[in-house]
Amino acid sequence: MGSRDDDRIVSWTAMEHGTAEDYEFLDRQHYAHTRSGLVDNLLDILGCLRGPTLGYQIDRYNHSLQSATRALRNGESTDLVAAALLHDIGDAFAPENHSAAGAAVLQPYVDERTHWVIAHHGLFQGYYYFGHLGGDRNAREQYRDSPHYDACLDFCQNYDQNCFDPKYPNLTAEEFRPLLEEVFSRPSQVPATAPLT
Repeated sequence: MGSRDDDRIVSWTAMEHGTAEDYEFLDRQHYAHTRSGLVDNLLDILGCLRGPTLGYQIDRYNHSLQSATRALRNGESTDLVAAALLHDIGDAFAPENHSAAGAAVLQPYVDERTHWVIAHHGLFQGYYYFGHLGGDRNAREQYRDSPHYDACLDFCQNYDQNCFDPKYPNLTAEEFRPLLEEVFSRPSQVPATAPLT
C-alpha cells in the first residue's frame, strides 16, 4: 500500500507560488528518491568508464576496480576504499576537472582527509608524468604544508599510478556494493543550502 504522498503533485508551475507544506512534501519526495537510487547511479557512472583503453593496458573502469581492490586488501578505511573506487568517475562527465568532480560527489559522506586526497589526486598524480609533457612534476609541492599531503602521496603511489595491471585480480563492482551502501547511507556532512534545486 502506497503512502498518501505517492500520487500527490503540487498545484503550481512556478516555485514562487509554493507553500511551506509544499516544500516539506517535495523535500521528502526528493530525498527518498535520490537516496534510494544513489549507489545504483554511482555504479552506472562508474560503468561509463568501460571501453577503450586509450593506450593503457586496461580501461578506466578496471583501473578504478583495481584501485579499490588494492585499498581494500591493504586494510584502508571504508572511506578511502569507496573513494578509490570512485576517484576517476569525473572522467565520465567532467574530464577537465575530474578530481574536483569526484571529490564533490564524495564530500558529503567521507572524512575530510579522503575528500582532500581525491580533490588533489590529479595534480599529485602528475608527479609521474608531467615532466614528460613539459610540465612541473613537482607541482604538488605547493601543498606541502597541508596535513593531507602525505595521504595524497600515498594514495597516488599505492592506489593510482600502479593500478594498470591487466593480470591483477580485481574484485567486481558488485562486491563493493555493501561498502558503498554503508558510506552513502550516512547523513550528509554538507549543509543542505538548496535541497530542491
